[in-house]
Amino acid sequence: MDSFQGDRDELINAMCRIAIKAGAAIMDHYHTDVAVSEKDDKSPVTAADQDAEDIILPALADAAPGIPAVSEEAAAVGNTPEFGNTFFLVDPLDGTREFLNKNGEFTVNIALVENGTPTMGVVYAPAKDRLFYASGIGEAYEQQVKVNHQGSREDAPAPVRISVRTPSPEGLTIIASRSHRDHKTDEYLSMYNVKDFLAAGSSLKFCLVAAGEADLYPRHGRTMEWDTAAGHAVLAGAGGSVTELDGTPLKYGKTQRGLDNPFFIAKGGVR
Repeated sequence: MDSFQGDRDELINAMCRIAIKAGAAIMDHYHTDVAVSEKDDKSPVTAADQDAEDIILPALADAAPGIPAVSEEAAAVGNTPEFGNTFFLVDPLDGTREFLNKNGEFTVNIALVENGTPTMGVVYAPAKDRLFYASGIGEAYEQQVKVNHQGSREDAPAPVRISVRTPSPEGLTIIASRSHRDHKTDEYLSMYNVKDFLAAGSSLKFCLVAAGEADLYPRHGRTMEWDTAAGHAVLAGAGGSVTELDGTPLKYGKTQRGLDNPFFIAKGGVR
């Protein structure tokens, strides 16, 4: 399958419902003493990660039969389906460290990738009631949504279209990882006139650039495709870009790399 052939509005709405339902399951664990185990890559995993994935994968299979879904927890135990040009990328709980630290900066990420590009994406931060989604260029939105086990948005305010901003002449607002900021990032930022610095966890960083709350997100550490695809789709829909350090567009489905990403720069209105 080269691209999704169904109703795109229907699919993005289904992806939002699924993310909200997964977010509700995560919040069931949030104020408990959830047990933590360690994956082979030394990253933490909890029952919340698994419960969210158990909701998302069958729901995506119902919403878009025939489109494979590559998901972080399944991939961690060697369960990665064969996929072609069109597939879902799922991180059921992005920012597990933020979840464990109780700072609210964790998200549910669901993206549709077509021909190497994330064309639709949903990022839901259930502890912050912020739902971001996009279904194409100029079609990025934010909606205030409280957790709901039915995946409904009926009681939520209307979604608001979001777009990247033109940076202030006084300098850029940079956003970077709360858990993974490093010396290489600081070196890179020395090339810019930086006015403010924000720290945030998970794929929220892409969404804050998309919403015009920050200008630039540089990442010089390892990430996986499921970490970035949904946020990438939201940022692209809001008029931003995600590229490798040399300006090459960041692509997806990189099986030769094991689905990990090179270093990248996510930009809003920075030129």
